[in-house]
Amino acid sequence: MSFATKQESVAEIIRERIIVGIYDRGTKLKQADLAEELGVSITPVREALLALEAEGYVRGLPHKGLMVPEIMPGRLGEICDLRVALERDLTAAALDNMEPSGLRKLLSLQRELEAALETDDLLKVRTANYRFHFCLYDMAERPQTLHFVRVLWAKYPFTLQDVKQDRPMRMRSEHDLFLERVQQGDKRGAVDAMVRHIKNGWREITARRGGGVVANAIAADVSP
Repeated sequence: MSFATKQESVAEIIRERIIVGIYDRGTKLKQADLAEELGVSITPVREALLALEAEGYVRGLPHKGLMVPEIMPGRLGEICDLRVALERDLTAAALDNMEPSGLRKLLSLQRELEAALETDDLLKVRTANYRFHFCLYDMAERPQTLHFVRVLWAKYPFTLQDVKQDRPMRMRSEHDLFLERVQQGDKRGAVDAMVRHIKNGWREITARRGGGVVANAIAADVSP
C-alpha cells in the first residue's frame, strides 16, 4: 500500500497500532508524543488525527484531548454484517485485479504471521493479520468501500485477548485455505473462505465473552 502524503502514512501507522493493540482502548493520544515517536513534525500528526477522528479511530473529549475510544456494544451485530458484506465485495474485486506480485505479497505476509506464531508474539500476529487483509482489499481499487471498511474496523472489538488461546492457529489455517483457493484459481471458493474467516473470528470473540453484553448484542446476528 502506497501513500501520497506524510499525513496518510502517519494515519495508517496510528490506525494499525490501534487495531493491533499497541494503543489500547481508552489511551490518550498526545500530538507531541506521537510526533516524537514517529519522527515527524506536529503538522502531519495533527492532520492524521483529524482524519482518524472522522473515521472513528480516535475521539475528542472536552478538556481531555484525543483518546482511543472504548467499544460501544449496542450495534456490534450490524457491524459484523456490514464487514461481511463489504469485505466480500472487496475480496471479489481484489481477486479480479490481482497480479502475481500481489499474491506474492500476501504469501509474504502469511509467512510473517507464521513466524509470529512460532515466537508467540501476539502483537506481530495481529499486525500481520491486519496487513494481510488491507493489502488484499487495497487491490480492489475501491477507495470508498475501503474507507467504510476502515471505519468498521475502528468499531470492531479487537483486543490482544482475542488472539490468545488457539485462535491464532485457526487464523493461520483460514488464511492458508484462502490462499490455496486463490492459487487454484477458485475465485468463489476464495471469497467464501474469506467470509468464513471473518465470521469465525466473530464467533470466537462472542464465545469467549459468553453471557456478556457483546455476546447478547450480537449472538442472533451472526449466521452459521
